[in-house]
Amino acid sequence: MSGLRSGQVAAAAGVNRQTLRYYERRGLLAEPDRSLGGHRLYPAEAVTVLRVIKAAQGLGFTLDEVADLLDAGQHRHGRSPDAGLRARAHAKLAEIEAKIADLRVIAGTLRAAVDAGCDDLVECAGQPRCPIPFATIAVRGVANADDR
Repeated sequence: MSGLRSGQVAAAAGVNRQTLRYYERRGLLAEPDRSLGGHRLYPAEAVTVLRVIKAAQGLGFTLDEVADLLDAGQHRHGRSPDAGLRARAHAKLAEIEAKIADLRVIAGTLRAAVDAGCDDLVECAGQPRCPIPFATIAVRGVANADDR
């Protein structure tokens, strides 16, 4: 039997052995063959799969989303058009752009708090010059708590 052992695959893909086994348990990586001595023997493609998983995570995909993408790639025939990378990348892009917009609002509010000289959170909240929308946050927090 030939193949790469766990340490070789992990090193080549830039992950540790625990990550490799975790991805196996999650079904992201196929269970490898075993040598006569019981060592895992991975095909060379396992390195590529691991690199793809890490790259997809770096782009903001969750492991569940990566699993779906990998599964969709293996079952290309008969799948719906929204199952492929293009559609999912489009959806992820919209999600990331919404997060960026939210972060810009947060950054602007924090800049305003710095410029207003807010040093004490409670004191600032009681001042009309306070740029932090405490009332809005409190109302939103209560509404979210009611949803639970």
